[in-house]
Amino acid sequence: REVTEKLEEVVTIWTKQIRQVLVESEQIRRETDDVGPSAELEHWKSRMSSFNSLLDEIKSSRVKKIISILQAARSKTLQQWKELDRSITIAANEAKDNVRYLYTLDKFFGPLAHASPVMMEHIPSLMTTVFMIYCTSPYYNTSEHMTSLFLKITNQMVNTCKTYLCEG
Repeated sequence: REVTEKLEEVVTIWTKQIRQVLVESEQIRRETDDVGPSAELEHWKSRMSSFNSLLDEIKSSRVKKIISILQAARSKTLQQWKELDRSITIAANEAKDNVRYLYTLDKFFGPLAHASPVMMEHIPSLMTTVFMIYCTSPYYNTSEHMTSLFLKITNQMVNTCKTYLCEG
């Protein structure tokens, strides 16, 4: 009984910490007005790394032992733990999927940043790829994600034009 209570305290602490990570991951990102589309890819790569590390920790033998002891003791803390485990898995899958889809745009980011304002040759392929992501991605096809991506693409185009005008 005493061991179970101590383990429940540990799981409760983990639960609070994991909830904090989940809450922070859902907060609105603060970015400068001129950030380009490669920042979107970097954001999701960072998020993927964080959640994969968290998943690795949750799946570690030490954590599994504690959870199995609490399962045997029929602990009430396990319901919350299972919900958090599910939330972390979803967040990790979302980040991994978004990175995979955004990598398909990566080949356009360089030309978009370094082309002359006559960058029109890249735009149709870029838009086709964005459309493909919107149609096929189970996570990235939200209005919020698409708006953020289009804003960053537009920022990059404006920055490229500004650079061209200042250097020309």
